[in-house]
Amino acid sequence: MVSKENPTMPSNRPRNTDGRIARGERTRDAIVDAHTELLREGVLKPTAKVIAERAGISLRTVWLNFNDLEALLRATTAYWLEADAELRRDVDPALPLTQRIEQYIAQRVRRLEHIAPAARSAALGEPFSAALQASRRAHVERSLSDLRLAFAPEIEAARSEGDVLVRSLFLATSWPSWTQLRDDFGLGVAAATKVVRQSMTALLET
Repeated sequence: MVSKENPTMPSNRPRNTDGRIARGERTRDAIVDAHTELLREGVLKPTAKVIAERAGISLRTVWLNFNDLEALLRATTAYWLEADAELRRDVDPALPLTQRIEQYIAQRVRRLEHIAPAARSAALGEPFSAALQASRRAHVERSLSDLRLAFAPEIEAARSEGDVLVRSLFLATSWPSWTQLRDDFGLGVAAATKVVRQSMTALLET
């Protein structure tokens, strides 16, 4: 479930009934929320001080709740993974191919646009952060799983080339490809989607 105030903000975080523990959880949530809001605004490497100011707390409180930057990144990437999961829907492999392509692309584009701020930020710190590397692997595995489900008939029909087809589809719908279309080529969402659709159709109908 996502919050009504922000449709991309998960609202089903588990809560503790103990007052002191619950306050601590709310504080940690506020820190993560502040971090994600700053990323959405284009502040790709917000300092702990800036995050604290946005959350309305002291810098000391940030580090009392998160021992180090990696701990904060683990919490923030968990948020993005949860929010991405809220946008995910299974595509029925029994549907006609054209319908599956449209359904897959529609949700994939929503998810790519949603994850864009986090992905841009992660690109700056990923080489130095185990938390960011783990998050990337999780997103890749989720995307591969979605492709294998939605296009199972075509992958099976490809036989020994099935893995090649999956990887080709992944490249066509991956964040790096999407950001090249959006940022390097300057395409709008509709134009970029058209390129992705054509690529997927060519791969799946061959």
